Amino acid sequence: MTTMIQTAPAVIKTDSLTRSLKVEQLTCSIGAEVRNVSLAAAARDAGLAAEIRALLLAHKVLFFRDQDIERSDHVAFSRHFGELEDHPMTGSDPDHPGLIRIYKSPEAPADRYENAWHCDATWREKPPMAAVLRCVACPPVGGDTMWANMALAYEKLPAQVQEQIAELHARHSIEASFGAAMPIEKRHALHAQFPDAEHPVVRTHPETGEKVLFVNAFTTHFTDFHITRHVRYGQDMTHGGSELLRYLQSQAFIPEYQVRFRWQLNSVAMWDNRCTQHYAVMDYPPCHRRMERATIVGDAPF
Repeated sequence: MTTMIQTAPAVIKTDSLTRSLKVEQLTCSIGAEVRNVSLAAAARDAGLAAEIRALLLAHKVLFFRDQDIERSDHVAFSRHFGELEDHPMTGSDPDHPGLIRIYKSPEAPADRYENAWHCDATWREKPPMAAVLRCVACPPVGGDTMWANMALAYEKLPAQVQEQIAELHARHSIEASFGAAMPIEKRHALHAQFPDAEHPVVRTHPETGEKVLFVNAFTTHFTDFHITRHVRYGQDMTHGGSELLRYLQSQAFIPEYQVRFRWQLNSVAMWDNRCTQHYAVMDYPPCHRRMERATIVGDAPF
């Protein structure tokens, strides 16, 4: 069976757009701010949404300021890109299924726990294609989010490492991440509901054809490392595989692959979850940080 890959240009120039969008590239590797656009208007305009999709493929994460939009607009805009999914650990807005609420408060310090570098929900067989996150309350300072370009991370790997990981697969677990702090019975029940997913270590982006390094904080181990080509004796499997995985996971930490975004009220970030990782920085004082996210269903990585 042949998989069709849609090719996108590396950079979308503003003069190629049919509308008056203003696009400012933020780093040499990832991220652009899009101005002179209302996502409420894009929610009702498939053509405008298609232009935003082209920009997303080019820049991997897009930022929009001053988007004082209704939740219904947030959902409608996101649905231009696919169906939405809920998250088992985060409550959805009761009137807008698929719009999850990521609310942090000073009254519940444990809720302020953020995360490591990750790609959303890779513990699913079909991880999300993208996400649209809007800030509805934020600290006066701190609480930024960072994104990393994992296609560039793969491209910059040494050739011998690219060769070593070309055919490898890895497990991704909700039990070892969100489930870790649960009582054992609840953790097992969560794992039964969401069994570990297995994905290629190097995935192919289905629209751009880029090769993407696809391991993150949800990745627990390689499933097919222990073969003669990699392992002389059994002890090699433990150290060789785990050290290689840690090395690959650390590629998201490299500043040259990153962009950092400072939130303001009604700022929106949209990212391609197939080729990026992100990290919510927990450096803000006790205060409210409330975000609402629409997560778009994706395909099985190949």
